[in-house]
Amino acid sequence: MSRYKRNTIYSRIKFYYFISILLFAGLLGRLYYLQIYDNRDLKLQGLKQRSTEINLRSKRGTIYDRNLIPLTNREVTKTLVAPREAIINNKEILKKVKENTELSTIEINKILDTNNKLVQIPLTRKIDIENANNIFIVDIINRYSKTNLLSHVIGYINKAENRGESGIEKVYDEFLNKSDKSSLFIEYDKNRSLVLGSSYYVDSSVAPEEPAGVRLTIDYYIQSLVENILDEGDIKGSVIVADVETGEILALASRPSFNQEHMEEYFNRVDMALYNKAVQVSYPPGSIFKIIVLLAALEEEPDIINQEFYCKGYESINNVTINCNSTHGDISLKNGFAKSCNSVFIQIGKKVGSKKVIEMAKRLGFGEKVNIGLIEEVEGILPEGKELLGPAIGNISIGQGKIEATPLQITNMLLTIANGGVQKDMSIVQGITTKDGKIIKDYNKMEDKRILSEELSNIAKEFLEEVVYSGTARAIKLDDIGGAAGKTGSAEGLLKSKPTIHGWFAGYYPRDNPRYAITVLVEEANSGSISAAPIFERISREIFMLNK
Repeated sequence: MSRYKRNTIYSRIKFYYFISILLFAGLLGRLYYLQIYDNRDLKLQGLKQRSTEINLRSKRGTIYDRNLIPLTNREVTKTLVAPREAIINNKEILKKVKENTELSTIEINKILDTNNKLVQIPLTRKIDIENANNIFIVDIINRYSKTNLLSHVIGYINKAENRGESGIEKVYDEFLNKSDKSSLFIEYDKNRSLVLGSSYYVDSSVAPEEPAGVRLTIDYYIQSLVENILDEGDIKGSVIVADVETGEILALASRPSFNQEHMEEYFNRVDMALYNKAVQVSYPPGSIFKIIVLLAALEEEPDIINQEFYCKGYESINNVTINCNSTHGDISLKNGFAKSCNSVFIQIGKKVGSKKVIEMAKRLGFGEKVNIGLIEEVEGILPEGKELLGPAIGNISIGQGKIEATPLQITNMLLTIANGGVQKDMSIVQGITTKDGKIIKDYNKMEDKRILSEELSNIAKEFLEEVVYSGTARAIKLDDIGGAAGKTGSAEGLLKSKPTIHGWFAGYYPRDNPRYAITVLVEEANSGSISAAPIFERISREIFMLNK
């Protein structure tokens, strides 16, 4: 064999030998990666094939209040996880379970009557079960609390798809749909009949600086006291509490509420439990709208503040007669506002005209969304075109007819007055956070905007103070903690297609240096004075006690 052939063969052998070593090294590397570096994923896939997975925490990021108090993922429930037959066939275990759960016997039987081989039963405390193999007691972190605090703002999810369906859950779904996962896997034998044991799996896939949560402007403690007050009085309606200085919403409640864990119970109900009545439903503002008429009149004809009016108990416009709440006789504008005299405001409405009144309403944010960060918000209704002509000024002057506003729009107006005519950009979201609540992107807020002159606002403040001092809200007694100012309203509306009265009180506390703007709406009320004003008073007093 020639030297050339021998060298060629030798070179080829070396080449194939080198390629074989590379392939073998690659296989070893891949095997190392799969068995050592990536063994968690392999183990997880294996567990999923031979096990039943129990989620120990929500698959979604946390929603926080302004003080980093979790509003979701906050409650832990001791939960018994066991084969259904193991509980049915052991009377002693079944007895212990019944003694240590809030579920009724009917509810427990319903769980045990299913075809599920593995069942979960929530407990009030951990129980000791002797000589009971394959029965586990675990801590499960619930997405929502039992109180369903702030349910309308937080919203709810489609559990099957882990997708936000309403409220903050929907608006920020792309960020909340990320969370570290924790699961318990119950393993079975090849016949899927015998529990062999359990394995825990924890996935810390969300990086510390990755967006995975939302922080709200809501104050957990103020929200709690507002909801307790509404529930104690079995009130239907809504309440908003806002920070006067910043425009941030500290509490927003709507009643009736709903249980976020059992949404299927509410979709066919007619009590509007799923509606956020603070932003999603508009109502006739009634005498609250007299604030708008007052401002329009003072701006158009400043001397009107010194004029005297006469109330004969009613006003007639063409063939339409509108009654007043009393026959006041000679009365000033200030007293007419304090006593909510319809006659006075229909008279000044006729002087100013519908167009000027509606222009003022639009300037103060009526007829458009306030845009606090909730997609459910509606615009309300303002009359236009032919709806402003003729006798329409009668209803416009007293906030009836075609006019509708949300409690949020009313609060927005009160904030502007309390801030001396400067409109704040209201918000309910502070920003997007990491999984630990650190804000990494602030909510974009518009700059403050002057809407009214300071002089005009000061006159409005003086009139609002008179309502509490001598007018329709004189039953409010808050002088010992700084006093208050505001306006009552009683509006004729429809609820479930039937005529009803909605009671309003919108105001601020304390009187001289306002800190909180509070709007109360009560459906099916007696009046704003009787139904809504006392709730405002109690909320103000409890906030004062909270801050002591």
